[in-house]
Amino acid sequence: MTHKDLIIIGGGPIGIACALEAKKKGIEYLIIEKGPITNSLYNYPQNMQFFSSSEKLEIDEIPFISNEVKPKRNEALEYYRRIVTSNNIHIHLFEKVISIKKKDTTFQAVTEKNRYTASYIIVATGFYDLPKLMNVPGEELRKVSHYYRDPHFFAKQKLVVVGASNSAVDAALECYRKGADVTLIVRGPEIGKRVKYWVKPDIENRIKAGEINVFFNTTVKEILPDKILLNTTKGEVTLDNDYVLALTGYMPNFSFLRSIGVQLSDDEKLYPQYNNETMESNVENLYLAGVICGGMDTHVWFIENSRIHAKTIIKNIVAKKLK
Repeated sequence: MTHKDLIIIGGGPIGIACALEAKKKGIEYLIIEKGPITNSLYNYPQNMQFFSSSEKLEIDEIPFISNEVKPKRNEALEYYRRIVTSNNIHIHLFEKVISIKKKDTTFQAVTEKNRYTASYIIVATGFYDLPKLMNVPGEELRKVSHYYRDPHFFAKQKLVVVGASNSAVDAALECYRKGADVTLIVRGPEIGKRVKYWVKPDIENRIKAGEINVFFNTTVKEILPDKILLNTTKGEVTLDNDYVLALTGYMPNFSFLRSIGVQLSDDEKLYPQYNNETMESNVENLYLAGVICGGMDTHVWFIENSRIHAKTIIKNIVAKKLK
């Protein structure tokens, strides 16, 4: 069984930032990541462009130079990958953490490949791995996906995109421009207010021109192999359909947090309990970092405003070790 002072669960930007800070302070650490480096970013749509400018995505004051002010997915992958490789960050990839148990003052972490012990744990697992399900009949069909990668696949197909956020709007526009017959299903009365400001006029104009069909105040009732049934303000509507992109959002792995002992709020937000000044959870010596701190409010924390978590956490760990 391998022992480390610190185990960081999650090899995304914030997990990497924590590792860099631990390395500077002489703390023996290990990142355990269930996929490739920055797994969530890797699974973003291939042509995705960030809302934030490149300097706001920087970690440890390492310059991030992009072709445009707002970088794209491939540039971010290159940036974070080079940080990991050039700084010889200790990271185990494609190794999923199954459980973490605390015995006295030591954590025991079991993965698919190994067992570890650690004095401190940082959970920086993000939120992109668990989609918010619609919970409708037919959602399990192969024609339905909660992730979108590339528009070429949907060319000449009848595509329904469910959602009104950036991911849904980007997918609808890209697939329309590659020749898909796109219908957008929006639960509310309008396109989401947080849609990127340079994209929102585009989707609104495509809808106004009739180039992308849209149903507002609408939910999906059922998905069939060749059709989709909708609940609209005018009653049930049936559309011929080849594929469904249910881009209805994602959420942290709350069951994993509960299994560790992290307490969550009783309301629908499911905010995890932690100290704002140290990022330490209600479980002593177990810290939370990044978007996971926002519970269901996954838009509250992101790379540019949670980078500080790394310094905050490592500072607290160093203080404890000096006692």
